[in-house]
Amino acid sequence: MVPLSWYLTFAAALFALGLYAVLARKNAVAILMGVEIMLNAVIVNLVAFWRYGNPADIAGQAFAVIVFAVAAAEAAVGLALIISIYRQRATVMAEQIDLMKW
Repeated sequence: MVPLSWYLTFAAALFALGLYAVLARKNAVAILMGVEIMLNAVIVNLVAFWRYGNPADIAGQAFAVIVFAVAAAEAAVGLALIISIYRQRATVMAEQIDLMKW
């Protein structure tokens, strides 16, 4: 049986990777992918704590499904915004997206 600490270490590494992608990338699509990686790390934590806590209680799985739904909605809205900005500005670089300026 795999100990809980391994799952938590994996989730922390996954979250750190996603945070690095958000902070270091200039491409808006890569930033969106970094946020998705961070949400996946949250899901790993929720399921790991559910498994090692009380498996008869489905609260961990329910929270994981809610995070899945939030991640799907975030990806759909984020990609729609990125496509709209690309059509207007012909770029997806985060530094060049200044919609308040003309």
